[in-house]
Parts: sequence; C-alpha cells; structure tokens
Amino acid sequence: MNFSRSLSALVLAAGKGTRMHSDKPKVLHTLLGEPMLWYVLESVRPLVGDGLRTIIGHRADMIRDLCPAETFVLQDQQLGTGHAVLCGWPDVLESGAEWCLVVNGDTPLIDGDVLRNFCETLAQSKGDLGFITLTLADPQSYGRVLRDASGVVKGIVEAKDFDEKLHGSPTGEVNAGVYLLRVATMGPLLSRISADNRQQEYYLTDLVDLAVADGLHVETMDAQDAPAFMGVNSPLELAASEDVQRHRIVQRLLQSGVTIHNPSAARIGPRVVVEPGAELFGPCEIYGASHVAKGAVVESNTWINNSRIGSRSVVRCFSHLEGATLHEDCVAGPFARLRPDAVLEDQSRVGNFVEMKKATLGRKAKAGHLSYLGDAVVGSGANIGAGTITCNYDGKRKHTTEIGPGAFIGSNTALVAPVKVGANSLVGAGSVITKDVPDDSLAVARGKQQCYSRKSKD
Repeated sequence: MNFSRSLSALVLAAGKGTRMHSDKPKVLHTLLGEPMLWYVLESVRPLVGDGLRTIIGHRADMIRDLCPAETFVLQDQQLGTGHAVLCGWPDVLESGAEWCLVVNGDTPLIDGDVLRNFCETLAQSKGDLGFITLTLADPQSYGRVLRDASGVVKGIVEAKDFDEKLHGSPTGEVNAGVYLLRVATMGPLLSRISADNRQQEYYLTDLVDLAVADGLHVETMDAQDAPAFMGVNSPLELAASEDVQRHRIVQRLLQSGVTIHNPSAARIGPRVVVEPGAELFGPCEIYGASHVAKGAVVESNTWINNSRIGSRSVVRCFSHLEGATLHEDCVAGPFARLRPDAVLEDQSRVGNFVEMKKATLGRKAKAGHLSYLGDAVVGSGANIGAGTITCNYDGKRKHTTEIGPGAFIGSNTALVAPVKVGANSLVGAGSVITKDVPDDSLAVARGKQQCYSRKSKD
C-alpha cells in the first residue's frame, strides 16, 4: 500500500533527556557518527514522504542547525507527549492525510519495515487507534498496557502512575511509543487529554483510555524485535543501541561480499558504502558518507570520515582521513593525516607522518614522509622529500604552492607561498624557496657551508 498521501507522521524530539547528563537534546546524541534522530527520520520518511514533521523544543536551534532540510514544529513548553502531538496536529490536518503515525525520536533502532506492516495492518482493519507493544522481563520506565480478562485493551498507565492495587499485577507488556491515529476520530479526543497525574503532563497514552471509553476500535501489534523499539534514555542504553547497530551493519557488509577481519572491532556508519571485494581490518572506524571501492584495503587502527577510497588503493595502519579522496591504486600511510580536500590522483603515495589539506598530489607523485602539503598542487610524477613544508599562511591569508610535473623537492625544503616550482626542476635539500623556479632548473637557497678548525691557534 502506498501511504505517501494518506499518511502523515509526527516524530517527537522535544525532550531534554536529563539522564543523558548533557545540555544538548537527547536525540542529537550519536550512534556510529549519526544522531539518533537521523535514524528515526530515515526509517519513517519512506512511508510518508513530505508528510513528515518533527516536534522540537529543548535546544531547538541545535536540531535545526544539524538538520536544516527537515520541517519542524516548535513545542515551546515541554508539557508531555500529548501536548507535543497537539502542537503538530494543525500540520497533520493541513496535509489532508487520513492517518498520522507518531514515533519517538529516541528510538534509533526502529525498523521501517515493521512500521509499514503496522500501518498497513491497522488501515486494513479500519481501526481508529493502534499502538505497538513489547513484552519485557523488566518493564523499566515504559507505560504498562492494561487489558481486561478477555485480553481487550483497557488503556495504558505510565510507570510512575502504575499501582498494583488499582491496576493488578504487571504482565510485562509495555507501550513502545509508536501510534497510528485515524485523523478523523482521534483529532477530537486530543483536546480532552488531561494533565491530572503526578507529573502534571499531557500523556499521549491517555488517548487510548479515551478511545476505549468512547467505544472506538483500538488495536495493538506485538513487536517481535524488542530492541528495535526501545528508546535510549541514558549513556548505557546509547552504548547498547550503538553496539546493536554496529553489528547489523557489519553483518550486512559481510553478507554482501566485503571481507572484514576482526569484525567485532569494525565501526562503520550507516551512510558508508563499502563495495563487495573491499577488505577491512579491525579495529577501524569509517563514518559519514565515506565510500570504499572494490579491491580497496583499509588496514587496522584507521579513522575515516566523509572520504572516498578508490579501487585497489590502500589506507595503511594508524592513518586519519577526513574529507579526503584517494583515486585508484593509491597508498596512504602508515600514520598519514589527510584533511579536507586532500586528493591523491591515481598511483600517488603519501607515507608516514605526511599531512595534506586542500592539496592535490598528481598521478604517480610521492610524498614519502614527514611533510606538510597545504593549499598545494603537486604535478604528476613529482617527488616531495622528507621534511618539506608548504608555508601557505602569511598571518592573514592562505596562498597556493604549485609544483610542476616531474619536479624533485629535496629534504627539509620550505616553499613560501605563493610560489611555483616548474616542471622537471630540482630544489636542493634545506632550501627556502620564496621565488618562482622555472622549468628544468636547479634551485638552491641556503647559506654557503663554512668549516672552521676546532683547535685553538697558538
């Protein structure tokens, strides 16, 4: 069933999350480099398309800055989940959707396929309200589901308001916080939710009680995969969820044909693309929109973010890549640091303790060790000697260094930008180059060696 027009969605992400012991919104805490809110939005979006709205409140500015393309609704005061849905309800009505899916923004393991099945099942049964339940040995802080003797839902009681004398012995069945509301019948009930409870908050769970009291059709669906719908409320739960997500991604890559050595120590983000035939060695971390091509090798103790590793290229141990690009048959490291806009063209190499930023190393060019290349363009086949630096910053502005094809830069050379070294030229070791060097030239810029006897003259 195509829900893109008949279904809208509200993602509740306004809470502070005091148990995270952090000032930033709970939903911005990350798993494998992505905020937990990102996982929820990516699971819900395929169902609703443009009908997705996120309710924000605490540090709303931070969420807007991190997710500028999303559509938000502000909950000025965080007065509970029922109040949050009321804040977003005008947008739901404006969308003209028949159904509204409500999901908590702190459930990063949520399964989009299960959500779809849940929505389709309730729509086919012509229910008015549905919610997903879990059965837990330890119900923790989840709302308890109440049923009558025949198993029909009577309501949901929040954990802090649960009283065995009033509600009976706990069964372990709890509310997962995922609802599907028929807009026509649930809208009028929202305004009847009361804050008459210990927390003086408007609980969305009260909507179930109101629907039952009015004789409306209420259904539940038992989620078979409990971790997928459990929220994150503490650093401990965040770590557990991250480990589940890490295992899922690694298993998917292994099944696709990626070789991963020591897979339990590989941490790979959900947006990373690793082609079948690539080879990874744990421990390693690969995040963001990184792409590792077929035949590429990423050795252990590497950290890679938003970078591209071309076919048959190798990232050696203890290297750090961020916003870098390696084309085909390149080698980086060990101990290489490639910062944003560092580019290695085909068959080029950087060795240990080489740092690059906003610099391009041409085809078959080499920077073997102990060099800094910033704001530089190095031509094909050039060789950069150990200890070479491009002095790109004059205290106010950055300047570019150009090194021509086939040039040879001797060890411990300082190239003071803006400066050009011509094709096939040679710069003597220890030189400080402040003026352009023509093609096919030898440049030496250092003091003449002087030798004096250490013996005193009588």
